[in-house]
Order: sequence, then C-alpha cells, then structure tokens
Amino acid sequence: MTGATEQPAVTTLLRFATAGSVDDGKSTLVGRLLYDSKSVLADQLEAVEAASVRRGQETPDLALLTDGLRAEREQGITIDVAYRYFATARRRFILADTPGHVQYTRNMVTGASTAELTVVLVDARNGVVEQTRRHAAVAALLRVPLVVLAVNKMDLVGYAEETFAAVADEFTAYATELGVPEVTAIPISALKGDNVVEPSRHMDWYGGPTILEHLESVPVGHEQPGCPARFPVQYIIRPQTPEHPDYRGYAGQMAAGSFSVGQEVVVLPSGRTTTITGIDLLGESRDIARSPQSVTLRLADQVDISRGDLIAPTASAPAVTQDVEATVCHVADRPLTPGARVLIKHATRTVRAIVKDIPSRLTLDDLSQCPTPGSLAANDIGQVVIRTAEPLPIDGYAGSRRTGSFLLIDPADGTTLTAGMAGHAFAEQAAEVSAEDGEGWDF
Repeated sequence: MTGATEQPAVTTLLRFATAGSVDDGKSTLVGRLLYDSKSVLADQLEAVEAASVRRGQETPDLALLTDGLRAEREQGITIDVAYRYFATARRRFILADTPGHVQYTRNMVTGASTAELTVVLVDARNGVVEQTRRHAAVAALLRVPLVVLAVNKMDLVGYAEETFAAVADEFTAYATELGVPEVTAIPISALKGDNVVEPSRHMDWYGGPTILEHLESVPVGHEQPGCPARFPVQYIIRPQTPEHPDYRGYAGQMAAGSFSVGQEVVVLPSGRTTTITGIDLLGESRDIARSPQSVTLRLADQVDISRGDLIAPTASAPAVTQDVEATVCHVADRPLTPGARVLIKHATRTVRAIVKDIPSRLTLDDLSQCPTPGSLAANDIGQVVIRTAEPLPIDGYAGSRRTGSFLLIDPADGTTLTAGMAGHAFAEQAAEVSAEDGEGWDF
C-alpha cells in the first residue's frame, strides 16, 4: 500500500456503500477499516472499549464504531444507514454502512443510490444466500458502477483458497446475469484484519489488493459516458435591488454533463428554447458549469420557468411523457397495487400519478419474472407502469442516474413508497405531450 508520506496535491472523493446479510460481519469490517486506517478518535475508541467490557468481551468490538443507535447495540444488528467520513493520504471517503436484515433492504436502496462502489459481504461458511442475491440485485438495479465482493470470515474456514474461489465464482456468475460489468473479489477476515488494510499473512495464495488499497486506487467519477447536461431548477432568484434591478437567475445543481455560456437550451416540459447568457458560481461569473456544481443560470429570454422545470441542451433533450415504465424497489410496508394514487417526485418536480399496472415481479433465486403478481410487497423488485397528471421530462435510468430515477410517495402522509428507475421506452416517444392527454384519468 502506498505510504502515508506520499500526499498528493488534490485528493479525490469516493462514495461507497457496504451491504451484506445478517452476521456476515459488515459492521466489523467498517470498524476495522476505520480502526486500522487510524480514522477513529480516541474518545470513540474508549467508548467502544468500555461497551465491549460491559458485554464481557476481551477485545474491542469494532462493530460498535458504526452501530450508533442504542437498539443496534443491544440487538447486535445494524438498523439504520450509518454514514462515516474518513480520509487517507490518497483519497477522501463517504461510507454508507447499510443494514443486512431483509426488513431493512429499503435502507440499502438509500445508501447505494448515490454510491460509486458497493462492497457486498459474504460469510465464507454460508456462501451466497438470498439476501446476498437481493443486495446484488439492488446494486445492479441502481447501476452502481463498481462492485466488490468481500468474502469474510476466512479465518473460520482455515483460509482455504478453494472456499473463496467457490463463493467468488457463484457470486460473479449471478452478478453478471444481473448486468454488473465487473466484480472484484477479495478474501478477508474483518475480525482479524486480514486483507482489510494490511495484507494477510495467512493467504499467500492471494495476490490482489486489500480492501483499502482497492478503495484508494479504483477510478472515480463514473458519470455515464456521453450523458448530456441536465439542470433541474430549484429556485428563481430575483433580488430586485438597485445594484441588480433586472437580474433573473435560475438556481440549482447540475445533475449531469456541463453547460457553457452561449449554448442553446430548452426548458421542459414547456419546450421553450433560449440561450445561456451567464453562469454564476458563488457570486462569480463562469464560462462553464459542470456536474455536480450548484450554480445559477441566466438566460437570454424571459421564459416562464418555475421550480421543477428542467433545462437541457436543445440537441439532446429528454423526452417528455406522461407514461412511465420503470423497474422499482418497493420500500413501504403497505403493498403497492394497480390503481394506487401516488405522488411521483422526479428531480425537483412532484406531480400526481396513478399506478396503471404491475406487469411482473423479479424472482431473486433464478432471476425469472413472475408475471402479473397483483402487488408488490416490501422489498420486492418489479416492473410498474405509471400515468402522471402532468408531463415529465425523464431520462432512461441507464443513461442518467439522477434524472432517470424517481420516488413514489403516499399523498396522504408523505411516506416514501417506492424507489423507481425509468426504462428505455422514452427515446422513441414523441417529445411533446399535451396536458389533455391526461384527461379521463381520476388523479
């Protein structure tokens, strides 16, 4: 591993998530990663040591570094997504430690939705189990660019190479069927520290990187190739001061791609075209805005724009549609059924919608589709067809994670029901949809 004395001028940031079945050692891995990379404060370590003594343990339980809720510590399971921030000489990290229990698969969707890499843990003694397959399916569904398989508890199987190879082969074959482009498999013992930060002395047959070495060296910035610029409008800025009597700007975060001054753009869903005359970033003018910068755009024409509109390049604008076909992960306890009236939140826009149909549900064992399931229960992954009350400018999720994703929300109490990833049907649809197309539907 690169020595700590080699401090680069600029360090990059990697967002990654961990996932694994119950008792696969996920929290222990995260704790070991923080402990061995010297990212734990002294008072945190003292609290963990004291808690471990109270539980009758001779050595510190590193899982307690991440299980922050009292219920998590008492039950010995991870319930909530725990975010940890740490850094090495080579890179900064935002880590989302997600729960392993099937009841909290929904929390993994939250943690993995913004991740560039997911570490999936497997107990070497148990191999690939149903929850492992579910986590792999969620990672593939969310298009997480990089997947690491950490085969844990190798110390309990005698550090056997054949055990590691069998688990790695089974998981890689399953992930490939799901569409995961590449899996990096690493044999570890989170409890003993083998191949987490330091190379293992017990597995000389393994010549690959440790977990930390891989995290430090893997390429980052995995925006989909060729993803066009997308700018969801969050706020309209009209200071109307003597210094800026005519200023009108449209503030938000670049969801993808880049814009430049002088570029022709279209405002959706209205379809009005105009030109970017200025870009402001932190009070200073810029020629170019790039994802994920938060900027203010100034436009040549007085176009009617409000929160929820999307600004895109005229030549590569998304289709505008009221019929959304998508793959979803249902996260609410109440089942999702055809005919359900919901709110759909897409980028900064929220509109009313109806679930028209649920054509199929994914069977995790063999990746087959169960046709017409009638409903989706909590943690189910399936296909849905949604009709919106107003047109939405929406990309296919495969082309843009930010503007191809959405949430379904209960209009009565604001509960998040479903996380959705739009399909590919939109490129062939007409770019203009009239409001009258929604008539006849009781939203």
